[in-house]
Amino acid sequence: MRTTPARDEVREVMDIRMASDYLGISPDTLYKYASDGFVPAFKLGNRWRFKRSRLDEWMDQQSSQGAQPRKPEPHREVEQPRKPQSVVPRQKRAVGASR
Repeated sequence: MRTTPARDEVREVMDIRMASDYLGISPDTLYKYASDGFVPAFKLGNRWRFKRSRLDEWMDQQSSQGAQPRKPEPHREVEQPRKPQSVVPRQKRAVGASR
């Protein structure tokens, strides 16, 4: 007979609710992060799943990156504003003129 794990037990593979509790963020935020590829996740069917060990590694990487100085962004050329084009007004018709 199979018993269900206690709710507080942290499993290796977690669903979005369990992983959001583990990370301390809302399920909606975690869903967005997973969809954007910001956190390590995979889909099982149409549901997001998260491996605890991968999340731990990811958090370690994120915390070590925060301690290091960031690399400067590569120089990008700023697009020059465009010159306004002259507009030729349309000729107005007299009020009440036939069409």
